[in-house]
Amino acid sequence: MNSSAWDKFRKQQATEREQLRRLLAVIQPLLAQCRTQAPSDVELSALAAMLHSFYTGVENLFKRVSVELDNSPVAGDAWHRDLLLRMKAPTATRPALLSGALHDTLLEYLRFRHVFRNAYSFDLDWQKMSPLVLNVEATLKQLEQALDKFLET
Repeated sequence: MNSSAWDKFRKQQATEREQLRRLLAVIQPLLAQCRTQAPSDVELSALAAMLHSFYTGVENLFKRVSVELDNSPVAGDAWHRDLLLRMKAPTATRPALLSGALHDTLLEYLRFRHVFRNAYSFDLDWQKMSPLVLNVEATLKQLEQALDKFLET
């Protein structure tokens, strides 16, 4: 394995992880509030934007794996889904990054990102969004644990 590629990836992923932590820290008071009461329409829009940003950050990590470690940037109409799928498969140069369960969890965030980009904010549904919102911190923790294990290689 190319150690300079891994060194570059280590730096890039550390920056992206910090950005994801910052995103959740900023929205944390609203996340806490949502555990006891449903959000207003404006708060729902803010939470939707946070979910979109969250998955975008996750996807940035995966793009770095694809470019730096796999030397194989993603392309095509279904590249978002293909990229996520790639992360649960090992390659000749790296182990799998995601377990099947974490892949499936992140697939739900990817699906929501698609909804967010193609719907009006007044069409957002708290009942559908709430599992993603209420589990976003745990999902980040699982992803960070997976990244830590991945980087031990």
